[in-house]
Amino acid sequence: MKNFLSFAGKDMAVDLGTANTLVFVRGQGIVLNEPSVVAIDTRTNRPLEVGMAAKRMIGRTPSYIQAIRPLRDGVIADFDVTEKMLRYFIDKVHTGRFAARPRIVICVPSGITAVERRAVEEAAYHAGARKAYTIEEPMAAAIGVGLPVHEPTGSMIVDIGGGTTEVAVISLGGIVVSKSIRIGGDELDEAIIQWVKKEYSLMLGERTAEQVKMAIGSAWPYADEPAAEVRGRDLISGLPKTIVLSSAEIREAIQEPVEAIVDAVKYTLDKTPPELAADAMDRGIIITGGVAYLKGIDVRLAHETGMPIVTPDRPLHSVVLGSGACLEEFDILHVVLQSSSRA
Repeated sequence: MKNFLSFAGKDMAVDLGTANTLVFVRGQGIVLNEPSVVAIDTRTNRPLEVGMAAKRMIGRTPSYIQAIRPLRDGVIADFDVTEKMLRYFIDKVHTGRFAARPRIVICVPSGITAVERRAVEEAAYHAGARKAYTIEEPMAAAIGVGLPVHEPTGSMIVDIGGGTTEVAVISLGGIVVSKSIRIGGDELDEAIIQWVKKEYSLMLGERTAEQVKMAIGSAWPYADEPAAEVRGRDLISGLPKTIVLSSAEIREAIQEPVEAIVDAVKYTLDKTPPELAADAMDRGIIITGGVAYLKGIDVRLAHETGMPIVTPDRPLHSVVLGSGACLEEFDILHVVLQSSSRA
């Protein structure tokens, strides 16, 4: 194990998310936080832009440029594009002529299959990794928020990302009970698009729906709720049209996916051994991931479960900080990492 840490400090942890990719470099912290989007020129099959620049192109490209999100529901949907994206992020972080090939820890959903896990590792190897490890997202999130994962005490974590919601109870360095559903921020966006289409005969773009969710979306009523002007294409006339949506309407639109997230938490609590459930009651349920920023999600979960809910300062960073901690303290935390037998 020692020579793992003796290497030049460019070992990386990657939170390869459906919506955002974050990169942690050992000794430097989080060095990159970009959308998981690649713009491909279909004539040459080469990436034109990656990350934020590519995200700005979604819904605005000519026919020969495709803005692709290579991960769907937390897993690789397009292997080649994922590999290109990973290689781009590795090269961006690895400056210097003599940069060694890094060892990489990549976060994966807990409900991932062995084939999907292997695909993530292979993408890392193809992108230039010397050794690839995977870590389950709820475990990484728990380490990232400082929960005592190795102690014989129950910690409950709910990680709500762009493509998946991971609910897990962790004790003694392992996941005791978990539930992974392929519902996250993307499903909330899609629910808004479909609701507005049904109620107003107006077609919204993906980015508009995401902006509306972030601006006025909520999972629980609150005082002085705002409204927002939204522009889209009228499906009857085919012309651009502006409407005003209220917070209450958006809450109604996202009711179904939010309900599914709540049900996943209830299911996990139901399957949790009583002693661990009591520990979780003392410490509270920790919510992380991008959807932890949704207004009222903590109040909704507290109301539905009767448990205290805790949101860390930077919920979006919890997973990558936890996987980064596995690099910093490899001797202690390597037991939570998995790796195939590839040399």
